[in-house]
Amino acid sequence: MTVTKHIAIIGGSGKLGRYMIEEALLLGYQVTAVCRPQSVGKLEQWKDRIQIVPAYTDDREALGLLLPKVDAVLTVLAPWGVNGYATNTAKAVLDFAPVNARLIFSCGWHISRDGKDQYSFKLKCFVAVFEKLARWLRIADIADQVRATNAIFASKQPWTVVRGCDLEEGESQGMPIWAEHVGDERIAHNLVRRIDFAKFMVAAIEKDELIQTAPAIASC
Repeated sequence: MTVTKHIAIIGGSGKLGRYMIEEALLLGYQVTAVCRPQSVGKLEQWKDRIQIVPAYTDDREALGLLLPKVDAVLTVLAPWGVNGYATNTAKAVLDFAPVNARLIFSCGWHISRDGKDQYSFKLKCFVAVFEKLARWLRIADIADQVRATNAIFASKQPWTVVRGCDLEEGESQGMPIWAEHVGDERIAHNLVRRIDFAKFMVAAIEKDELIQTAPAIASC
């Protein structure tokens, strides 16, 4: 008898999170979504098909109760605020998920695991300006996301950090392609549809070749 895998989607009420919920249900997974209490209404259409945990993604008490029960965790690693939101989220997932659970995290191309990525001047300027402005406005902290992914990279658990490029809306164009490093000409077009980013995240659960890798993705 086939046992249905139970997955947790951390950050389920955002655009990427909602696409992941839809894709996971389509593939037959049992889904529990964690989202901010004020955003529960965004998951109304799935309320009879999924379990919803109204909590912030760095809520260690909520994640400590949920994650030991799941087979995989898909985490939207958002660096909101200036209080270590992304790092605290990543550490909670690493601390509470079962040892063999597949852990899939999303972030942007600006994250580099080994320093071998080759970034365009435009992207480097954008990241530098956004990092300073967002920090000054106290809305986001790019350095926090870097600390979060460094903690993931240091882990021996079966993680995958999916690095997305520029996002757009629209109908699916198929499963994205991926490269080990930004700068690979295959992904130079620097664009992927959000729905396909979600498809890649969910598909990664069953792709052992992606364990402990940080694929940089773009549309096919």
